[in-house]
Amino acid sequence: MKRLIALLALAAALPGCGMQPLYGGGPNGAVRQTLTSVEVAPIEGQQGWLMANALRDRLAGGDNGSARYQLQVVLDDQIIGLGVRQNDTITRERRTLRARYQLVDLANGGVLVDATAGSDAGIDVVGSEYATIAAEQTALERLSGIVADQIVARIALYAQRTDGVE
Repeated sequence: MKRLIALLALAAALPGCGMQPLYGGGPNGAVRQTLTSVEVAPIEGQQGWLMANALRDRLAGGDNGSARYQLQVVLDDQIIGLGVRQNDTITRERRTLRARYQLVDLANGGVLVDATAGSDAGIDVVGSEYATIAAEQTALERLSGIVADQIVARIALYAQRTDGVE
């Protein structure tokens, strides 16, 4: 009986814990309003094209003429060899994608968020050069999505904490 009372007391206290959904308010909430008003500045290279597309997909808006913010991203993409055989051939690679990004208020040029995001992926180097290149490309596509998720989550957190007000 004491356990039941303790559980009920705990359950009653949970709504007051201060936690709230990040996307609370749905399409009219501060987070969604902020994310849809972000335009992605052009990013150099193939990696930049992939990243910009991943960001636009996740922001679901922006670039529609009603942007209040601009997201500026600089990428650092590296592939390093890890496993080396006695004949100096590489057997394993690590692809690392890092992004330095800034959320800029277009009204006054102020930087609202200045942060970094990144991830890495392991790649097996096989006898076929084509297969290795395909694996490197697949890793880049996957990493672009992962890093874009991190960037959008950070911007959403900013929007929630400021409630859409600078």
